[in-house]
Amino acid sequence: MAQASVTYESVMSELKARKFRPLYYLMGDEPYYIDKISDWIAENVLKPEECDFDLTILFGSDVTASQVADTARRFPMMGERQVVIVKEAQNIKSVEPLEKYLKNPNPTTILVMCHKNGKLDGRRQAYVKAIREAGVLFESQKLKEKDLPAFIERFLQARGASVDPKSTQMIAEAIGADLGRLTSELDKVLLSLPEQDRRVTPQVVEEQIGISKEYNAFELRDAIVNRNVLKANRIIKYFDDNPKAGSIYSLLPILFNYFQNLMIAYYCPQRGSQEALAQWLDMKSPWAARDYVTGMRNYTGMKVMQILGKIREMDAKSKGLDNPNTPPGELMKELIFFTLH
Repeated sequence: MAQASVTYESVMSELKARKFRPLYYLMGDEPYYIDKISDWIAENVLKPEECDFDLTILFGSDVTASQVADTARRFPMMGERQVVIVKEAQNIKSVEPLEKYLKNPNPTTILVMCHKNGKLDGRRQAYVKAIREAGVLFESQKLKEKDLPAFIERFLQARGASVDPKSTQMIAEAIGADLGRLTSELDKVLLSLPEQDRRVTPQVVEEQIGISKEYNAFELRDAIVNRNVLKANRIIKYFDDNPKAGSIYSLLPILFNYFQNLMIAYYCPQRGSQEALAQWLDMKSPWAARDYVTGMRNYTGMKVMQILGKIREMDAKSKGLDNPNTPPGELMKELIFFTLH
């Protein structure tokens, strides 16, 4: 639905060049990029002394489309333009007045519509067309798990820090694809780094994010990949004794994702090559594919299928299906035993 060429980077590039559009319709399931764009517009388009009169924040649950259109038609009081930001734009029911406004938008208004946790109804074709013709239609999509390490590396490098692959994977698997929380944790890490040493290491991750460099989901997966029974059971015991460090609810998706990709890896024509396997699995770096080369040495295709079935079974039982009283810790031990034997 969104214009194919519209990315977060392209929108920000235009904004920083002060090439403004009459409308920015920001929608999607990832709030992070919606907030970044709308916050930049709110903080940088107007001069500080203009904001009291020419910056208006509205909420979709409190206004009608007619009120938004009327506000957008006003002329600025202090400067060259006004900024109108509508949060929770998905709560505006009847959009016909806005559709009419967008056919002839006020050139001195920058209207920003923030539509989180969803996107425009595809049946509103006239409204979508009016948005595209008036300005920018941007869809903020959730980052895929496989893209998290690259995002973490770019985020840290852009701020003058380096990070090793193990630390990147630890952060990605512990925090996941909630970019708001992820960037907040990365900012905390950056603040802790001394000027003379801007490296993010497993020790830094352990100290600042609270992820043990020995007992974490990454190390558990590593133990399973390498079929290290002693290490895997030691980590599971630690998780059982320290539920906040890891639980079946956070570990199952990580293990399922690995074995699902391992199953796909078996179909790669050149599955012995890390480079070919990384491309086959759509990974950013051959380094990430080495666990799948190792996994194919340690697990047969049939065993991988059985493990995937067992993970689904444990997932169902962890949610109370066909499981009257087995605690999550015991379910996790059962899964690890089945996987490694």
